[in-house]
Amino acid sequence: MHSFFRIIGRIFGTLRAEKRQLVNRYLSPIETFEGNARLICKQIVDRLWEGNFYRTSLGHFDFFWMRDFGTVADPLTRLGHQEKVHHTLRWALRHWRRSGTVTLCIDSFGNTFNAPDVKSIDGLPWLLHSIVASDYPLNKAEFAFLQKEVRKYRNEFLDASGMILPIHYAELRDAVIYDRSAYAVALVARLAMCAEYLHLDHFPYKLEIYRRELLEHYWNGEYFNADARLTAFSAECAIMPFYLGIIDDKELFSQTVKYIHNHKLNLPYPLRYTNQPDAFTYRWWMTAPFMPNYAGTSIWSWHGVFYLHVLHRYKMPEYQHEYEKFAAMLERHKTWPEMLNPDGTWYKAPVYKGDPGMVWAALFVDLPLPKPTTSER
Repeated sequence: MHSFFRIIGRIFGTLRAEKRQLVNRYLSPIETFEGNARLICKQIVDRLWEGNFYRTSLGHFDFFWMRDFGTVADPLTRLGHQEKVHHTLRWALRHWRRSGTVTLCIDSFGNTFNAPDVKSIDGLPWLLHSIVASDYPLNKAEFAFLQKEVRKYRNEFLDASGMILPIHYAELRDAVIYDRSAYAVALVARLAMCAEYLHLDHFPYKLEIYRRELLEHYWNGEYFNADARLTAFSAECAIMPFYLGIIDDKELFSQTVKYIHNHKLNLPYPLRYTNQPDAFTYRWWMTAPFMPNYAGTSIWSWHGVFYLHVLHRYKMPEYQHEYEKFAAMLERHKTWPEMLNPDGTWYKAPVYKGDPGMVWAALFVDLPLPKPTTSER
C-alpha cells in the first residue's frame, strides 16, 4: 500500500507542479505589494499560510516544500508563528507516514513527491532542523517513523564511516549534479546535530566528523569549494556551513566576504550563484535553450538573505550596506523574487519564469534593522 501511495503521489504531484510552472510562465501575473521591504515581506508571509501549511510561494510553488520551509521554520517561530509551524509539521508528518517516506514536496491534496523526481539528500535534515528549531513535540508514532527514516537515510546516502557516497541526488542547487557538495556535507552535519538532540539513535555519527571534513577537504582559504571535485565558488556551498553553525569562525567567513566583494558577487544585489558557471555539470532540462543561466551568474535572493544573516551574526560592517541593497531589490519589484537576471531584472526563460512571493520573506523580517550611520542620526 505504501508503494501505491508513493507512485500515485509522485505522478500526480509532479504533473500538477509542471502544469503550474507552465501556467505561471505564460498566464499568471506577478502579485505585488505596497510599502517598504519589511512590510512587503510581512504581507507575503501572511498570504502564504494555507490553513494547514505554509505554501512555498504566491506563484506556481503553491505546495509545501520541505527544503524551503526548513529554512524559515526558525524565523517563523521567532516571529510568533510557532503554532502554525507546528501545524505544518504535524500535517506533513501525517502524509509522509501514510506514504512511507519523507519527500521534498507535498501538495494540498496530500500527494507526496520530489521535485525534481530524484531522491533528496537534504529533505530529512531540514525536517529535523525544523522540529528542533520550533521545539515541535514528537509523539511516539512520529518518533518511530523518524527512527526508520534516519536508518534508511544512512543506507541510501552514507558509507560505513558516515561520509556521503559518490552518488547522484537532489539538493538546493537542483540544476547542478554535484559530487558530494559542501552544502550536502553541511546538511548531513545538521542532521547529526538534530538526531543527537532528539535522541534518534539510529543515526550514530557525530557533528565533528563533518566539521573536520569541511575544514580539511573543502576550505580553500577563501571559501568552501563547491564539492569534492570542483574548486569553484557556489553560493549555497560557501554560505550554508556558516549559516547552520557547522563552522563557527568569523575569520574564515571574513575571507569569504572578501572573495564575494572582490568578485562582485553581491552586485547589483546579494547574491549571485557563481562567477564560474562553466565549471558545473547541469541537468539538461535546466539549461539553455529551456532555462538559460538558471543557476549560473543569476542572482538568488535565498542565498542573499542567508548571507545577511551571517553578516549580522558576526556583526560585520558590511551588514548595513548589503541589507540596504537587498531592501532596494524588494522595493523595486514590490515582492520577493525567487531569482533575477544578472542585471537585477526579473528572470524569464522560454519555459520558466522566476516565482514571486517566496516564503523566504520570513528570513528578512527576522533580520534586525541596521543601525543608522552617524550622518543619518
